[in-house]
Amino acid sequence: MDTSQLIWGMLFGSIGLGYFIYGKKQRAAVPLVTGITLFIFPYFITNVYALVIVGAVIVAVPYFVRL
Repeated sequence: MDTSQLIWGMLFGSIGLGYFIYGKKQRAAVPLVTGITLFIFPYFITNVYALVIVGAVIVAVPYFVRL
């Protein structure tokens, strides 16, 4: 595991924690699921560039999906 993977994973995990807390307090499904996804996905992606691109797409999901 590379240092940059750890830093990016920690960054996306922190953003995921914010989404998770917001989704839980507001009882909103999209931010809650997005937060959980941001917790988990860095464990499965080993390429740093793919990690950043997938993370940016997942972070943008709650802005475009409203339920």
